[in-house]
Amino acid sequence: MLSKSNNLYQEYIGNPVRQKKLYKRTLIIVVISQMFGGAGLAAGVTVGALLAEQMLGTNTLAGLPTALFTLGSAGAALAVGKLSNRFGRRIGLATGFIAGGLGAIGVVFAAVLNSVLLLFAALLVYGAGTATNLQARYAGTDLATSKQRATAVSIAMVSTTLGAVAGPNLVSVMGNFAISLGIPSLAGPFILATISYILAGLVLFIMLRPDPYIVARMIETTKEPRDVEQLTIKDSNENKRGIILGSTIMVLTQIVMVAIMTMTPVHMKHHGQNLNAVGLVIGFHIGAMYLPSLVTGILVDKLGRTLMAVVSGITLLLAGLIAAIAPTDSILLLIIALSLLGLGWNFGLISGTALIIDSTEVSTRAKIQGVVDVLIALAGAAGGALSGIIVAGTSYETLSLTGGFLSLVLIPVVFWFIVSKNKRL
Repeated sequence: MLSKSNNLYQEYIGNPVRQKKLYKRTLIIVVISQMFGGAGLAAGVTVGALLAEQMLGTNTLAGLPTALFTLGSAGAALAVGKLSNRFGRRIGLATGFIAGGLGAIGVVFAAVLNSVLLLFAALLVYGAGTATNLQARYAGTDLATSKQRATAVSIAMVSTTLGAVAGPNLVSVMGNFAISLGIPSLAGPFILATISYILAGLVLFIMLRPDPYIVARMIETTKEPRDVEQLTIKDSNENKRGIILGSTIMVLTQIVMVAIMTMTPVHMKHHGQNLNAVGLVIGFHIGAMYLPSLVTGILVDKLGRTLMAVVSGITLLLAGLIAAIAPTDSILLLIIALSLLGLGWNFGLISGTALIIDSTEVSTRAKIQGVVDVLIALAGAAGGALSGIIVAGTSYETLSLTGGFLSLVLIPVVFWFIVSKNKRL
């Protein structure tokens, strides 16, 4: 329990030097785990829709796998958040990653047995890995200063790039490996996801000691309590507005990103592109989601959360426009569009995450982070589910334009936050 102290944690109380060392060590451990986690994440993104289309025999519900594993990630985000709040990041994150690995095993069995029901159930569990991969970004911020938070988030995210970019480009290799085992080729990437997620969980469970969140909680309890008079309604309202803004930024960017990303592989396959081309485009997309994070974190810390949120909306608009006008045989334009899509999401996620951390107290931070990630996951589920329906009823071009223009909602939301904040100064 968090309330029980011991020598392992006591030596960090009132010792800034040891706290700084633990902060750096935590980032290294998170980086290692995220490398594995990124590879597990890539499987569902790259071939999930194609596997469902193959098993269902229609593309109308091709967005359903993304909807299912993002829906599963919603429940997992809440569970991981609560576990982390009570027992620390180590237990919460390790449990989530291992659950994701078990879900990936289920997807492989579903493909072998050609069982749609098992596929759907397994994808829900697989979503635990997606949620945990996202929540791991918070672990590095527990001992970060206010000027390090966005940068700490970015370090956790950029480390995901190695696995996440490698995953899509191993589609053919893992497909051939799966065939050699008598397993359908599209289930191959989920074999990789099984190994990757479980390894990520084991790294955290074994190495994340002492737990940074437990240390942060104990440091907070030793501080002098602030005068009750200082805890004004103004402070409380300011925090609520920060949580609302941060959540809105991440929810909108998630809807737009997931919707366009989900249907791009289906769109490409229907126009004669092979799995290597699909893997290339999605590889660039996932790379753009995570690789720019180090620069993004610095920009968010230096230029501000709200400015980068606006930049996120504009970048996503450009992504939607280019995806809509790209000729069906132009891999280059699709790479540019999907790279901008990933970049816009990156800007939104890091700026929104920093706002959430700024606006929460240590004692309840992990639980609130879990709730916010539930909203993000539900947004992704909605984007994934609706994307297939929209494309089946209209076109991929319509979906891309709709997503692009939806992202512009971020601008008035940011304007509301700035105006309401200035009125109370």
